[in-house]
Amino acid sequence: MTMEETRKLFHKDLSEVHQELVRVAAGIVESIPRCTTILLEQDLTGAETMILADDDVDRRTHELEQRCIQILALQAPVASDLRQVVAALKMCAELERSGDLVVNICKAARRIYGHDFDPRLRGLVVKMSEQARQLFSEATSSYATGDAARAAAIDDMDAFLDDLQRQFIQAVLESHSAGRIDLQVAIQLAVVARFYERLGDHAVNIGEKVRFEITGWLPEHSGADRFRQRRSEGTTSHPAGGESA
Repeated sequence: MTMEETRKLFHKDLSEVHQELVRVAAGIVESIPRCTTILLEQDLTGAETMILADDDVDRRTHELEQRCIQILALQAPVASDLRQVVAALKMCAELERSGDLVVNICKAARRIYGHDFDPRLRGLVVKMSEQARQLFSEATSSYATGDAARAAAIDDMDAFLDDLQRQFIQAVLESHSAGRIDLQVAIQLAVVARFYERLGDHAVNIGEKVRFEITGWLPEHSGADRFRQRRSEGTTSHPAGGESA
């Protein structure tokens, strides 16, 4: 095989990995409102269907990981090509874990089956779900189109989901104190809020992978740059309780 043929095969492999990642991510975007409906309507059949469907997400992300590893081993890419493969490899884990979170919401729906909760809580669940879906949709679109600026904006959007989670936890505590839900339901709902919040975090992480792929930027670089700046100014602080050398 000539060098030109090898390069064509390499870029074909990269393109196929990219397209499959977009498809898996788009499936998760669609699954977020679906699992919310299952939770609110206490749909046991729907919950079981989504739980079983997660095996396919696991299979697809595992196969993508193997393809990325094979590309690294056989093609030894460098520069921007290497960043594409590394970003794709790391995104596999983000997507697999996000699928698990959707499943966890369905499992929580089974645990609170037969227990209703008040309209305020239901409304906040819908808001958390919609914000998580929007975050994941933006992350998917930024990867599909290679839009670093769009990917960078996801972190700011996540702050709203974090605030909704805090509102929801407060509402759960108030509802439990008023005797409208028992302790077990309150605990499950608090955990559900955490699942939505984590979906937002994974969307942010995907956005960071997009920025890395396109520009080489890494979130760790910001902290490292701040540390170097403080050190150059002689203001580097030590951890609490620590002593200077």
